[in-house]
Amino acid sequence: MSDRERSFWGWGYVDEHPSDDEIRALGNSLEERFDFPELTLEPRPSLEAMSAPPTDLSVPSDLEGVATTDEAARIRHTYGDAYRDKVRALRGDFAAAPDVVARPTDEDDIADLLEWASAEGVAVVPFGGGTSVVGGVEGDVPGEFAGVVSLDMREMDAVLEVDDVSRAARIQAGTMGPQIQDQLRDHGFQLRHYPQSYEFSTLGGWLATHAGGHFATQYTHIDDFVESVRMVAPAGTVETRRVAASGAGPDPNHFVLGSEGALGVITEAWMQVQPRPDHRSRATVHFDDFDAAVAATREIAQARLAPANCRLLDSNESYLFQVDDSGAHLLVLGFESTDHPTESDMERALEICAGHGGDCPRGALYGSPDDDEDSPENRWRRAFIEAPYLWDGFVRLGVIFDTFETATTWDRFPALHEAIYDQVSAAMDRACGTGYLSCRFTHVYPDGPAPYYTFLAPADRGRELEQWREIKATASEVLMDHGATITHHHAVGRVHQEWYARESRDFQDTLRAVKGVFDPAGVMNPGVLVE
Repeated sequence: MSDRERSFWGWGYVDEHPSDDEIRALGNSLEERFDFPELTLEPRPSLEAMSAPPTDLSVPSDLEGVATTDEAARIRHTYGDAYRDKVRALRGDFAAAPDVVARPTDEDDIADLLEWASAEGVAVVPFGGGTSVVGGVEGDVPGEFAGVVSLDMREMDAVLEVDDVSRAARIQAGTMGPQIQDQLRDHGFQLRHYPQSYEFSTLGGWLATHAGGHFATQYTHIDDFVESVRMVAPAGTVETRRVAASGAGPDPNHFVLGSEGALGVITEAWMQVQPRPDHRSRATVHFDDFDAAVAATREIAQARLAPANCRLLDSNESYLFQVDDSGAHLLVLGFESTDHPTESDMERALEICAGHGGDCPRGALYGSPDDDEDSPENRWRRAFIEAPYLWDGFVRLGVIFDTFETATTWDRFPALHEAIYDQVSAAMDRACGTGYLSCRFTHVYPDGPAPYYTFLAPADRGRELEQWREIKATASEVLMDHGATITHHHAVGRVHQEWYARESRDFQDTLRAVKGVFDPAGVMNPGVLVE
């Protein structure tokens, strides 16, 4: 792990955070571009000025080597990286801090910890990289518990075995994205799963939340790379069989994938890996009409061309992230292959776009994406990576900035999209006086897109979370009303629990029964997935 200091309240490395002058300039831009009221910058919070409630929870002597009640460690494990987390941390509210932070080094440590926690009624919240944006890692758990332990898996961070023949690797769950990349490099492989949280999130966190990666088609979720997975639960250790595929009953992997720490602790998995692709192509297509851009995207998805990148940015999204300010809607396309040139696939995709009125002014580009740093594709890629650092600046400026994402079918998308723009915009007007909303497709399937919305609005200091809740609840209700899912890849956590319970109402009893088998005492991440 890096020796650079991680922010205790916001995103990423402290030395990567924008300066105060840069954030003030950002505020001026928001005032000018979106007619926001005058924005003032709050001071950057200091860890030394923060405090967590005292704890009297003590762990058995045989666990003292992997557990700590250090106040700074507890503060750093209180929240994830959601907007509401940053607001509470900025205000110095660490009332939800866990009582203990545990850093196991092997499965025996985890089994011992879960045995003690089950016997003593102590809640256990797996932490991973701590990048949850839906309240999945915080210690504010429902119910009566003797205390809360944040279980940080990042000491279990190794690629244990590589199968060169099958192109698979056995990887510990606490391994972060760059560590996976570094350890596979010597074998000539990559996992090629790049969520926005890639630099700071772990394999176990990806598996536990159905994390979405950079592939816009085919391999859209981390699940698509899984051969087998291993989990330590309070009731014992379970491991699925490592096979290429199986038709034997319900897939056992899916009792673990997406379980969000509510059943047990994922410890390792066999994952499909691949060489670095030698053949790449990319292009950005401009559309004057959003509906035409959607139709082109749908035709590409249904033609089974399988682009690695197929991100549709509406004009608001393109403007917000300073990719393009022409008012056009942009379809960012990319193809990659380890085996053969991709020119023919790109040419066919561009033909489809042209048939819907799309224009590709720069033409298709081939080779390394670093060949043209100022291309729209690279501007979008940089914005995607740098955005989380800017979000912290928005919070300090008093700006509500958050996202929500979903998936639906192509026939339902137009009505859903119109309702979201109408009702979420109205909610921002009610709560904040004004606001800005944008949309992009993160992933596309033959039968539907995964739209991803960003909203920002001026906040009343002290009322930020009340305002945020009104906007967020409005968006969630629209998704339910139009038959969309409450989340495509951000997970359920505590933020989405209310709507997930409605979405999965026919299966809630089944989920409770499964939890009862794996976690009889109900200590694993209470409040997540099941009520």
